[in-house]
Amino acid sequence: MNFLVIGAHFDDVELGCGGAIARHVDAGDRVAILIATHSGYADTAGRPVRDRETALAEGRAAAAILGVQDLTCAGLETNNLVPGNELVRVVRSEIDRLSISTVYTHWTGDVHGDHRALAQATLSATRHVPRLLMYRSNWYTGETVFDGTILVDISTQFDRKIAAITAHESEMKRAGGKWLEWVRNDNRNNGLVAGVGYAEAFSAVRYVV
Repeated sequence: MNFLVIGAHFDDVELGCGGAIARHVDAGDRVAILIATHSGYADTAGRPVRDRETALAEGRAAAAILGVQDLTCAGLETNNLVPGNELVRVVRSEIDRLSISTVYTHWTGDVHGDHRALAQATLSATRHVPRLLMYRSNWYTGETVFDGTILVDISTQFDRKIAAITAHESEMKRAGGKWLEWVRNDNRNNGLVAGVGYAEAFSAVRYVV
């Protein structure tokens, strides 16, 4: 099967579904990652936090840890995504190029503007794709509750997920251990619900068996 995992920035997919990515690779599935922005950005005072070259290098290192060889960066501007025709085209072109049957994307209820815009564009771009799952890549709450009722056992792949996240050294330096703490707690709580060690939760927009 052919899977496409979509993220707005380098590190999003590792946080939200790095375990599922590694599990698909382990099963022999073809997995590709699409990152919409170059992921370089500055703080509110204009001070650079991460440059695009660093983001790309860290993204490639993380993909290699998960076993993914097909990594595409569309290079759009960070914090400027809008759910219009350009973004739909970016997603649709990867779906057509790879004959994708399952897509993972951001949750439409995410409070981050880039995440939400990409999720909304994906809804349009994947209207003919039989399976579309949404993941959560941060802990911030919005006007809706994430209904992650599809649980994927990632117990075997959890250590690789953590290694892939920590490959984003610039983000780890900025955020300290907060992201890793959230991931461990969230995936462990999902695991308790599923009766396994660690699990990732996904919300299904469409899932044709």
